[in-house]
Amino acid sequence: MRKILLSVLGVVLIVASILVAKTLIANKNKPKPVLDKVVKTVFTDTVNNQDVKIIIPANGSLVAKRRVELYSEVQGIFKSGNVLFKAGQKYNAGQALIRIDASEYYASVQSSKSALYNSIAAIMPDLRLDFPEVYQKWQNYLNAFDLNKTAPKLPEMASEKENYFITGRGIVSNYYNLKNLEQRLSKYVISAPFSGILTEALVTEGTLVRNGQKLGEFIDPTEYEMEVSISKTYANLLKVGEQVSLNNLNKTESYEGSISRVNGSIDKTTQTITVYIDVKDPNLKEGLYLEANIMGETVKDAIEIDRNLLLEDQQVFVIKNGMLDTMPVTPVYFSDTKVILKGLPNGVVLLKKPVPGAYAGMLVKPFNTKETI
Repeated sequence: MRKILLSVLGVVLIVASILVAKTLIANKNKPKPVLDKVVKTVFTDTVNNQDVKIIIPANGSLVAKRRVELYSEVQGIFKSGNVLFKAGQKYNAGQALIRIDASEYYASVQSSKSALYNSIAAIMPDLRLDFPEVYQKWQNYLNAFDLNKTAPKLPEMASEKENYFITGRGIVSNYYNLKNLEQRLSKYVISAPFSGILTEALVTEGTLVRNGQKLGEFIDPTEYEMEVSISKTYANLLKVGEQVSLNNLNKTESYEGSISRVNGSIDKTTQTITVYIDVKDPNLKEGLYLEANIMGETVKDAIEIDRNLLLEDQQVFVIKNGMLDTMPVTPVYFSDTKVILKGLPNGVVLLKKPVPGAYAGMLVKPFNTKETI
């Protein structure tokens, strides 16, 4: 019985070996499958050379072009006026911003003015006798002298003798001492140099104002200036009077400005040049942060593409006969995201968006919107 089982098992193994061998031989003789070529769909653009305007981006905050920091040159009590000295208050040109109590100092000015009048009046009899030709001139001066107004200018000296006589009586020195006092008296009132608005008020009515103390800031809200720093590479593109397009950070508001000044020196640390842009608009406020697009020169026969399409060896991918190929170009200007190129003939088809893993010889086909409909 055992011999029979071993015989049957041996036959089964032989038959299985024969079947496996036939299967292997049949698979070896089958043709290898042909893999389909992968053609990648890409976004393309056709070269159309034209004049491209160089735009230099910059940003900065607005500062009033006309601003005054108010300081006191005298000491006294800040007197209240018709208009409160508060931030945001508007003033017209010539209107008093601050009045400091000057009653004590005013009395000393009047005393000096009276002393000058008396010294001139005292020499009038001598002038009538010794200098009758100039008597009327000095008499007219006395008649026009008003203690409630600033002292008028002394008459011109007609001769050397007259000059010695008037100077010897101390009249000229008294006059200039008085003018010095009158000049200081005028500092007790600070008037608006132009129509504007008070942006900072550091004192209030009734407080003691000290000599040299800062009182506030006053600006003209009709014209602003923005200071921006531009790379020295673009220094030759900056021109005074060039128009500048401005917008806020949200790009919801746009304004027009112009370059008013360009600094003549380059910052040694940052290697940038400072440019000042003037802008006028009733909606602007001091301190507002804006973005500026400065118009530079125009590059002829050029195109503008994304910077990530330019290869490291200054080449770009173009499409020829359904495959990617490279073509050398000449970069003219780089911005943060764009580059202006020259050297590509019109009609050349190049990539519009970068392709991951792209290489020369890669099979591609242009994206067709009609195929997706």
